[in-house]
Amino acid sequence: MVSMEAQAASFETLREPFALALGARSASVADAVYRTVRSAIVRMELLPGARLTEQELADALSTSRQPVREALLRLRDVDLVEARGTRGSFVARISPTAVRSAQFVREAIETAIVRRASAGLPEHSQALLKEILRDQERAAARGDSGRFFALDEDFHRTLAAAVGCGPAWKTIEDVKGQMDRVRYLSLPDATPVERLIAQHRDILEGVLAGDPDRAAHGMHQHLGEIIISLPTLAARHPALFTSDEP
Repeated sequence: MVSMEAQAASFETLREPFALALGARSASVADAVYRTVRSAIVRMELLPGARLTEQELADALSTSRQPVREALLRLRDVDLVEARGTRGSFVARISPTAVRSAQFVREAIETAIVRRASAGLPEHSQALLKEILRDQERAAARGDSGRFFALDEDFHRTLAAAVGCGPAWKTIEDVKGQMDRVRYLSLPDATPVERLIAQHRDILEGVLAGDPDRAAHGMHQHLGEIIISLPTLAARHPALFTSDEP
């Protein structure tokens, strides 16, 4: 488990992303706390086993305990935080079973999205997706895994929004927290970023060519990478995972 000294220091690093989350989305305080802590968990800034106390989080973010309590309840609902009786809330370990389940749901939704997108995308959406791919290439060249990860999210979110499937993306976000942690762990060595870029490019080319089968196959391959890398990562980082079979 992360020491209390290390945990307090980690909370301090949440202040700036919390301010950005609160301002950028015109979000409620509870939503900004949720997004900030979720991001820190996904990026392994808050490790499995770390204790999350309402008062320490509230103090670090200069807010009251109520929005922190609401955010922690939401994080429990998506299996990123667990309650341990009177001991409080802790960052949950990664469940391979939950990762596989999230991958199944995500693939089902996103293959449907690219099939719909293959019927036609607005020009501004096409341009934005192409620019995201160029930005990913630049992030990969710099070795900037954090930026690469954010752009990966942008690519998939933009595809969904372009065909009116924003609510479907919200469903994906609610189930993929465990999957996101494995995705972040897999960069850059377990899953080469060049392969991910090539897969994004193949998906987009299928969409722009009006070929739904190619686009759906590309998405199937792309989202299947997480299942390929899962056993390797679970063996490499056993303290981060639960004991269910990957």
